[in-house]
Amino acid sequence: MVDSNHYQTQASRLARYLKIALIICLIAALNFGGTWFAHQINFQLFPRHASMLNSIVLGAIFLYILLMAIPFMPAIEIGLALMLMLGSKGALLVYLCTLAALSISFIVGRTIPPRLVYRLLKWLHLDKASTLVQQLEPLNQQERLKFLNDKMPAKAAPLLLNYRYLAIAAALNLPGNALIGGGGGISLVVGMSKIVPFHAFILLLAIAIAPVPLWFYLFGG
Repeated sequence: MVDSNHYQTQASRLARYLKIALIICLIAALNFGGTWFAHQINFQLFPRHASMLNSIVLGAIFLYILLMAIPFMPAIEIGLALMLMLGSKGALLVYLCTLAALSISFIVGRTIPPRLVYRLLKWLHLDKASTLVQQLEPLNQQERLKFLNDKMPAKAAPLLLNYRYLAIAAALNLPGNALIGGGGGISLVVGMSKIVPFHAFILLLAIAIAPVPLWFYLFGG
C-alpha cells in the first residue's frame, strides 16, 4: 500500500514537472518568436518610397499594440523604431499605444473567469495556488487585500500589498521584464488579482510608462 502511494506521488510529481516544462517551452517559444518577428518588422519600418510610409506606420502601430498586449511578447523594438523614425510625434504615439495595449491586457485579465485559472493551476498540479484562487474568488477588493496580507510572509506583505502601485510600476519598468510576462503579462495578472481598480491602474500606467517616451520627446528627435 505504501509502495502504491509512493508510486502515485512520484507519477503525479513527474506529470507536474512535465506540464510546467511544457508551459516554460511555450513561453520561451513565444518570447523568441516575438523577438524574431519584431526584428523582421523593424527592417520594414524605413521604406524606400515615401508613399509607403503611412501604410507601414499604421501596420506597425497595430502590431505594436498587439504584441505589447500579449504576455511574453517583446514589442519594445517596434516602439523604439517608431520613435526614432517619427521623432517627437512618434514618442507621443508610442506612449498612447502602450497605454491602450496595457489597458486591454488589464481588462482581459479582469474578465477571465477565475474557474479557468483554477482549472489551469489544477492541470499543472499547483494545488496551493489553485486553492488560493478558489478562496479569493468570492471576496471583494478589501477582503482580498486582508486575506493576502494574512497569507503572505510578514516581510513581503507590506511591500507588495501596501505599496502595490509602486511594485507594479517597478515591474513594468524592470529591464528584461519580458521574462516575467512583460507589460502585457503584468497588466493581465494585475487585472486578474482585482486588488487595483481600473481607474487607478490607468493613472498608474500614465505615469509609469512615461519616462522613455518623454525622454524621446524631449531629446530623441
